[in-house]
Amino acid sequence: MKAFLKLVRWPNLCIVVLTMVMMRYAVIQPLLNKMDVSLLSLPGTISSMSLQSPLVNFVLLVLATVMITAGGYVINDYFDIKTDLINRGKVLVGTSIPRRQAMMWHNILNIAGVVIGFYVSWKTGFSWMGILFLLVSGLLYFYSASYKRQFLIGNIIVALLTAMVPMLVVIYEAPALYRYYSLNAFQPPDLSIIFYWVGGFAIFAFLTTLTREIIKDIEDFEGDIAYGRNTIPVVIGILTAKIVSVCLIIITLTLLSIIWFLYIHNTITLIYISVAVAAPLLFVIFQLIISKSRRQLHSASRLMKIIMLAGILYSVVARFIISYNLP
Repeated sequence: MKAFLKLVRWPNLCIVVLTMVMMRYAVIQPLLNKMDVSLLSLPGTISSMSLQSPLVNFVLLVLATVMITAGGYVINDYFDIKTDLINRGKVLVGTSIPRRQAMMWHNILNIAGVVIGFYVSWKTGFSWMGILFLLVSGLLYFYSASYKRQFLIGNIIVALLTAMVPMLVVIYEAPALYRYYSLNAFQPPDLSIIFYWVGGFAIFAFLTTLTREIIKDIEDFEGDIAYGRNTIPVVIGILTAKIVSVCLIIITLTLLSIIWFLYIHNTITLIYISVAVAAPLLFVIFQLIISKSRRQLHSASRLMKIIMLAGILYSVVARFIISYNLP
C-alpha cells in the first residue's frame, strides 16, 4: 500500500482535491452569496444566489479527476524507468510494483475515472462533457509515451491539464446555476465574474506549472540526453532553459501586479502575494542563477510546488475579502 501511494503521488492528489474544494467553497460560493437575484416565487424581494450543483455530483467530479490524475502518474513511472534510474537512482515500477501490476492499476484508475466523469456529465445535463475525461486520460497516456520526449509539447500539456483542475469546478457548476435561475428568477444570472476569478487561479496554475516543468527538465538533463529526449534544456541548452524559466516567473509576477492594481487593489492581498508568492518566486530566480547541481535545481522545483500551493490557499484570503468587503 505504501508503494502504491508513492506511485500515485498521494500528496499531489491531495492538492488536486484541495484546489477543487477551495474553488467551490472559498471562491464560487462567496461570490454567489454576493450576487443578488429576484426570484419569481418572491416578487419584489432580493435574494442571494447559492450553489446549485448537488454535493454528491461535486464529490464524484473530484473523484473522477483524482482517479485520472493518479492513472497519469502510474503510466508516467511505467515509461520512465530507465531515465529515473539515471536521474534519481531508484524506481518503483519494476521493483516494489511489477510492471504488469502498474499497467493494471493504470487501466483500473482510468476506466473508473472516465466512467464517473461521464456519469457526472450526464447528471449535469451535458453528457458530451464526459468526452473531456476521455481526452485527458488519453493525453496523459500519450504524454508519458511520447509527448514528454518532444520539445515543449509535454510541458504545455501538463501545464494546461493543471490549469484545467480549478476550471472543472466552475464548468460543472455553471449549468446547474443557469438552469435553476433561468427558470426561477426574473433575469438570467451573469456568471462572468465567477469565470474571471477561477480563470485567474487557472492562469497562475498554468504559468507556475510550466515553469516548474522546465526546471524539472533541467534537473533531469542527464537522463533525458542519454535516452534522446528533446526536452527544452536538451534542445536549447541549460542556460537558455534557465532564462526561459526566469522569463516565465517575471511574466507571472507582472500579471499578478496588473491584476492587483486594476481589479483587486486590496491591502491584505498585496501583503499575502508579496510574502507567500512574489518573494519565493524571486528566490527561485536567485536559485536558478546560482544553481550548479541537481540538488539546487531540485530545491528550486520543490519551492515552485510550495508557491503553487500558496496560490491555491489565496482562495481562503479571497473568501474573506469577498464575504466581508475587506479593504
